[in-house]
Amino acid sequence: MLKILRYEKSSEPNSNGNRFARPTLPPPDALPDAEILPEVHFMKMLCVERKRTERSRRPFVLMLLESAGLLKPGANEDTLRKVFRALTRSTRATDVIGWYREGSVFGVIFTEIGPIEEGHAAAKTLLAKVTHALSNTLRLDQINQIRLSFHVFPEDWESEGTGRSADSTLYPDLKRDLDPRRAARIVKRATDILGSSMALIVFLPLLALIAILIKLTSKGPVLFRQDRLGQNGIPFKFLKFRSMYVNSDPKIHEDYARRLIEGSASAEAVKGSDTKVYKLTSDPRVSPIGRFLRRTSLDELPQFWNVLIGEMSLVGPRPPIPYEVRAYDLWHKGRLLTATPGITGLWQVGGRSAVKFDDMVRMDLEYARSWSLWLDLKILWRTPRAVLMGNGAY
Repeated sequence: MLKILRYEKSSEPNSNGNRFARPTLPPPDALPDAEILPEVHFMKMLCVERKRTERSRRPFVLMLLESAGLLKPGANEDTLRKVFRALTRSTRATDVIGWYREGSVFGVIFTEIGPIEEGHAAAKTLLAKVTHALSNTLRLDQINQIRLSFHVFPEDWESEGTGRSADSTLYPDLKRDLDPRRAARIVKRATDILGSSMALIVFLPLLALIAILIKLTSKGPVLFRQDRLGQNGIPFKFLKFRSMYVNSDPKIHEDYARRLIEGSASAEAVKGSDTKVYKLTSDPRVSPIGRFLRRTSLDELPQFWNVLIGEMSLVGPRPPIPYEVRAYDLWHKGRLLTATPGITGLWQVGGRSAVKFDDMVRMDLEYARSWSLWLDLKILWRTPRAVLMGNGAY
């Protein structure tokens, strides 16, 4: 028989310190045959299906049925029975049914629905199927209390050539308000504000000098503003000192970035050294002063403003350009979901351009998985040495 697991608050904490009692079940004859997962288990299955899709490249659709009135604890069991019966008639044995939000939002994961390009077409078909099942089961006034939404994974992050934010509905496990390290993240943000403010003040004379040198040596603006994607794919204006000539063709870097991400780019030899790096080392678009700025990482100084206003952090993955994300494999996008982009990070102090793109992504994911304030401090401590050595900066 269908088991709908609902967790009720208890006045006494359990062995784990949580104030939840054992789940309560409806009468055994109340609902049709099926299994309704509690919220915590449904969220785990949602994470598993994301990982499965990254490997199989077969998308899934997350359907949410929301009704604060029909699904709330103590609601009419006959109505609940009808809703669940309609949904079970619309699902397969491989689909996952459970609470997305206990007592108000019901979720169904329609697994492996076909090739990636057919994801949105499948969602439309499922909408018609579920709507038909509900209309044959519920009264009109009950149907009017229901809100259906469909979310396809993987999402299409492209919109008129620019990045758009990820569908947060597909990543409830990554919500900051549920993060057990929330207090530490507040401290991290406070550190970002304090650190970036001090850096902008201390480096103000140097910022002015660099601006003058850029103006004297080449035509064009002092700052280079570029569209980058931050956490969850949210676009922002990324600031750097201009190191290239104006009106330079971005196709050179776009082609190399695509080959680098695909794994077909060869490491380039550094002039006068046995070192090889995965980066354009002789880019004709870069001005003489620009080469110096890149070699010393001084072109990155304006990004302290991005940190100050909250678009970036002192430590985190580097924010990608939209055309780079277009070349990403599915699992690569995880680096955009797990942490705020930063000026420095594990990649910068642990190999920089000497590591392959896949290894860089793994380093970003490892940073997000093991993040702590202590890890940030260690990376910040190692950053000056990495900058002075100049390894991988071209």
